[in-house]
Amino acid sequence: MPVGTLAVDAVTARKNTPLPELVELMRTEDLGALVIVEADKPVGIVTDRDIAMAMADFQDLEAVTAKQVMSADPVTIHQDATACDLPATMAEGHVRRIPVVDDTGDLVGIATLDDVVATVGRMLEDIATVIESQSPEYEPTE
Repeated sequence: MPVGTLAVDAVTARKNTPLPELVELMRTEDLGALVIVEADKPVGIVTDRDIAMAMADFQDLEAVTAKQVMSADPVTIHQDATACDLPATMAEGHVRRIPVVDDTGDLVGIATLDDVVATVGRMLEDIATVIESQSPEYEPTE
């Protein structure tokens, strides 16, 4: 299964977006991260943790922009990568959320650790179905 099928639309902002706008966007969209883009290419990511740290690091939060709190050059994954590549890429980059890009590096969505867990859960259900159908004497214990 390609990562592109797991990815959801990413909510984006620009480097010059003020921190209060980022917070409001994350609140209204119920998100833990925003992808920062330039010309449709991901150049950064701002997470809820970045926002929390900014509160400790800056006096005037109204003057802070995405560029000041974002993680620049985010780890990305190609939309044609397999679902198995996703957790490996997350582990290598020590991230929970990854912008998904196309052949030109344009943002096509975002994949999260939750997507990995949900996909693994569906795979395990499929495996259980096969085991149960091929082993009539098998009875799962709870």
